[in-house]
Amino acid sequence: MAMNAPMNLPLARLAWPLGLAGLLPFLAGLVGVSLGQGWAGIALAAYGAVILSFLGAVHWGLALAAPGVADGRRLIGGIVPSLVAWLALLAPLAAGLLMLGFGLLALVVVETFAARLGLLPWSYLVLRWVPSGVAGACLLASAYLA
Repeated sequence: MAMNAPMNLPLARLAWPLGLAGLLPFLAGLVGVSLGQGWAGIALAAYGAVILSFLGAVHWGLALAAPGVADGRRLIGGIVPSLVAWLALLAPLAAGLLMLGFGLLALVVVETFAARLGLLPWSYLVLRWVPSGVAGACLLASAYLA
């Protein structure tokens, strides 16, 4: 697939509901934290770390699918989110939630620059900004409340 090509329509129809469904644990975690449920912050941090790592893995997939196209940058860009996620889980809860929230938002900003270089399709970015904005906001708000 050419990097500037739009996302395949059936794929987009499936990706949007799945991406939005992936926000449910972020929203539930924020509600739990706001209600003072001790488990909610830990569960939210764990899910945020999993998602941040997952999004980094996309870049490894791209490097494997298109060898020679920004290999080093893609591999480095793919491992940094996992390392940030791991550090966030080792940090005190509020600091970890901040790291995860800013990590999700920073990753989508970096991906926007990558799209400008033709390394990512714009349709992927559209799909990333909405969920990342909501997830990042949930994590940052939870960090404030924790």
